[in-house]
Amino acid sequence: MDITPLLPLTASRLSLRLFTPGDADALHAYQSLPSVARYLYRPVHTRERSVQVAAERAAQAAWKADGDKLALAVCRRDEPGLLGEVSITLAGARAAQAEIGWTLDPAHEGHGYATEAAAALARFAFDTLGVHRLYARLDVENAGSVRVCERLGMRREAHLVENDLDGDRWGSEYVYAALAADLAGRAGG
Repeated sequence: MDITPLLPLTASRLSLRLFTPGDADALHAYQSLPSVARYLYRPVHTRERSVQVAAERAAQAAWKADGDKLALAVCRRDEPGLLGEVSITLAGARAAQAEIGWTLDPAHEGHGYATEAAAALARFAFDTLGVHRLYARLDVENAGSVRVCERLGMRREAHLVENDLDGDRWGSEYVYAALAADLAGRAGG
């Protein structure tokens, strides 16, 4: 399925659109922060990596095979600027399983943007992309993402203890998940 004609997605305050190569500087501004990279189990982005990522995300269009990913820039509807991103990755095409994620520039945290953007993407995943089960994996210390999952109505299904090594630190993860029926009728969901 070519998803390009279906975008951008809108929420009450937000627009979720494909990235453009021009988003590289704004992407780098938060993806280069150690506090952001910490919960993503990867090093901070260099400027060059941010340019590469923005270009790759601008070229996304397919949603049909395992590993296909849609990453959208989160912007306010009424003013320019990048607040962060939301993404969905097709983990299992046959079983219609997808992983959702979000990363917000810390300068824009605390306003409900991550929840609003994730709810819009979850609705799109269930209603348009035909996802059966949506899940999120997050570091147990990432209290902000735990709150987003709970606000979305996702249930905690697993606590994976020291399952990933981030440099010298063992990280533990929670797995949250929802079916379409779990989110139906919820505020923002």
